[in-house]
Amino acid sequence: MKYPFGNDPKKIEGYKKWWARDSVSRPLVGFSYKSWLPLNEFKASASWPQDAPLTPDMIVPEDFMDDQEHLLREGETIDDDILRGASPSQTVFWCCGTLGAKMCVMPGNVVPVDRSLSWEEAAGIGLDRESPWYKKYMEFIDVLVERSASRYPVSHGTLVGPLDYMVNIRGHEQAVIDLMLEPEKASPMLERMGDFFIDITRDAWKRIPRFYDGWFDAQYQIWAPGPICRLQEDAIAVLSPDLYNRLLKPIDERISNTFPSAFMHLHATSMIVLDHILEIDKLRCLEVNNDVGGPPVSWLIPYLKKIQKAERSLVVRGSFSEEEMKRLMGELDSRGLYLYLMVENEAEIDKLRPIVGM
Repeated sequence: MKYPFGNDPKKIEGYKKWWARDSVSRPLVGFSYKSWLPLNEFKASASWPQDAPLTPDMIVPEDFMDDQEHLLREGETIDDDILRGASPSQTVFWCCGTLGAKMCVMPGNVVPVDRSLSWEEAAGIGLDRESPWYKKYMEFIDVLVERSASRYPVSHGTLVGPLDYMVNIRGHEQAVIDLMLEPEKASPMLERMGDFFIDITRDAWKRIPRFYDGWFDAQYQIWAPGPICRLQEDAIAVLSPDLYNRLLKPIDERISNTFPSAFMHLHATSMIVLDHILEIDKLRCLEVNNDVGGPPVSWLIPYLKKIQKAERSLVVRGSFSEEEMKRLMGELDSRGLYLYLMVENEAEIDKLRPIVGM
């Protein structure tokens, strides 16, 4: 029997073994033709004027649906281990907008505009369920749920994290200065942003049905047996390990305690605080991007091994040459390993299949 979008319920067993880090003969493997720039994958968002503001009224969720399902159809032709689902546009910073940020359309992406607000101006900022951005985010979820008709899972959107919100509100440089020189003001703001993250994530999950009795993250195509969220603290790249440990780790720890299947998205620039991240006991999974233009895979592997040694499930996402994939397979443990591989075509998949044990 063929399932729409390749979402065979038998795949759930592979995810369960991955979360549990059971002994397996090979990693969990998914292939995708998706690009790194989701804005251009949808006619609805590709038509937004560049170098211009984006407002909620410009986003019509229904206009995304045909392109979304076209992308998910790759699961009907690619024979791999993963389910495929959808979320509100991954190019929009929904939470930053809900907190009051303006959005600007850039080539291939959308960015929230830093505001550099004073402490007084920032004091009242939090979850506003009357915000046009909040309403549009929830509308997008509702449209996806109706369109999916249980054929594919729906998930929360790309929400970034509490420090990223503070950076947007106070400004990149000022936020770091705040953490160093005014922790008595910065720490309560991070706490408030942590509350905001938890609350808006819970609001989303109240509207989203379970899929095969589980939860889902559509950016990395992760099925989970319990409530899931994706932590993302891109701004930790500018923090010292000590600042992260004292001021931000308690927030990430609280979020991880709230969602039993929480995982964190990391870049190479995040590795400076990896040791402290691994001290968050309830954070059972880490996702690491092999970024375009980032350090070589040989540089990344020791950090990936450290994550596995700490008995965490691991997602490695990116594009890899055959030699790079052979090295990953030779040095990483298949237990708890999920390779989410970005590929150009079927020929590239055919070359990688035997390397990953398929």
